[in-house]
Amino acid sequence: MPRRRFNPKRRVAHGWDIEELKKLADRVSYTGNPEHKERPGDFGLTPPVQPRPDKSKCDWIEVLDRATALRLLKEGARRGLVSRQVRAGFPQNIWAVTEGGDPVEAQLENESAGTYHGYPMPKTDPFREVIISLWGQHER
Repeated sequence: MPRRRFNPKRRVAHGWDIEELKKLADRVSYTGNPEHKERPGDFGLTPPVQPRPDKSKCDWIEVLDRATALRLLKEGARRGLVSRQVRAGFPQNIWAVTEGGDPVEAQLENESAGTYHGYPMPKTDPFREVIISLWGQHER
């Protein structure tokens, strides 16, 4: 069943300078979540014991390996598509857009390590249009 409600408090932060964003991009890493993968082994993840079919899958938007997911995470950070909410120096969310034009959202998983897992933004999420628009404005 598609998700019907999304966090209305999500906002892209302003005020990070280019050097801060470069340093952030160097510090973040991607761990992934097997619930968002049809083939979690491609990400070095173990399949979930009780998969949740309602979770959006990275495979649907051609994010098929850890290297691609990490590249998107780092590029989203470099472009400043980071949330206002910050924990231990890491934004709660980082957004990016795939080469195919699909927006993805990464969520901070471990604030002491700066690790994230990510997933495609559902078509019913109104915030996806904000991310698509900002992605084109912040090309680097």
